Amino acid sequence: MQYRFDGPEDAPVLVIGPSLGTTWHMWDRQIPELSQHWRIFRYDLPGHGGAPAHAAASVAELGDRLLATLDGLGVQRFGYAGCSIGGAVGADLALRHPHRVASLALVASSPRFGTADEFRQRGVIVRTNGLEPMARTAPERWFTPGFAAAQPAIVEWAVQMVRTTDPGCYIAACEALAAFDIRGALGRIGVPTLVLVGAEDQVTGPAEARTLVAGIPDARLALVPGASHLAPVEQPAAVSDLLLMHFSTAWQQDTSAAIPVLPHITAPAAPSTPFVPVAEIAPAAATPDAVAPTPDDRYEQGTKVRREVLGDAHVDAVNDTADAFTEDFQELVTRYAWGEVWSRDGLDRRTRSVITLTALVTSGHLEGLAAHTRAALRNGLTPAEIKEVLLQTAVYCGIPAAGAAFAVAQKVIQEETTPPA
Repeated sequence: MQYRFDGPEDAPVLVIGPSLGTTWHMWDRQIPELSQHWRIFRYDLPGHGGAPAHAAASVAELGDRLLATLDGLGVQRFGYAGCSIGGAVGADLALRHPHRVASLALVASSPRFGTADEFRQRGVIVRTNGLEPMARTAPERWFTPGFAAAQPAIVEWAVQMVRTTDPGCYIAACEALAAFDIRGALGRIGVPTLVLVGAEDQVTGPAEARTLVAGIPDARLALVPGASHLAPVEQPAAVSDLLLMHFSTAWQQDTSAAIPVLPHITAPAAPSTPFVPVAEIAPAAATPDAVAPTPDDRYEQGTKVRREVLGDAHVDAVNDTADAFTEDFQELVTRYAWGEVWSRDGLDRRTRSVITLTALVTSGHLEGLAAHTRAALRNGLTPAEIKEVLLQTAVYCGIPAAGAAFAVAQKVIQEETTPPA
């Protein structure tokens, strides 16, 4: 894992994690203040900022790589602050390795990021068009309109961060976020937690922040005015002060004590935006004990795989139309096709999609071809590879069957791979 240290070698370690599409430089404006108190460890996600392009399949794998790096450096216990997917890594570590995390700050983060369909489609768009669509739309996702208009140099810097990211690693991170969901486990996060969010964040905004605060027993909320998703870049002084207050309190022995008033340290504010008052850290909210999840069976496994392959929207539509006459059939399909066959380890999902597309064309069951063309794209097939599959079916299944299949697949590919305007 690519990393760097800032601050005194004998100070406690504070790990800082980046957002998807960014590098550790998104935290540059916090380093002068934080490094006066802690030994700051920053890292890059795989394929970001020149880091080796070894994609990670899940948020947990990112956390495991981070711990392996820290183990090699002799770092056992640390504070952790992370933005967006960087926050997800911190929350996962607090759940799986609570003895390692002294305190936690979740910045612009969420227990579940949007919907799985959204992130899998983002992966399809990048696989087909490269990262340019994501780079072009990054400013509107990351910054308030006023900041973006007044700071073209910072906007261009942000766009270049996305453009220089490895596409395969970006897609893998999207898949990791699609599968990330800790809503049912929030009650088991047992470290003092600050949930920090930009008041104008349209990606993981105040609603997601309040979900985190409601679920984590010792969590407090800080809303930063005049900031969107990359609050550390847009409102650096406010974010620095909030992190200083939180971690200074959390690493005292009595973590229930009131947040102390620290000597003010002037931070280099963004040139276009005047310093705004630091958001108040709200009191921790009481929460009932989390309900332990029930063990998976074949039906639950099938539901999970069916949603991952076909998408939540498709499965929800099927479930919504099921009634007493069809529900047993849908349970059979979920348990047998998805919980047994699609869940087997013998073939990967790309190969299963190739077989399924071919079988649907061969049998003439084109009513299922649209859903499985969409699934094939999300399972990693490119439009060019789908074309080759359908050309192959023309030889063995007939020109008319392949022609009808091309018409169905063409419409789906256009819908799924067209970047947002």
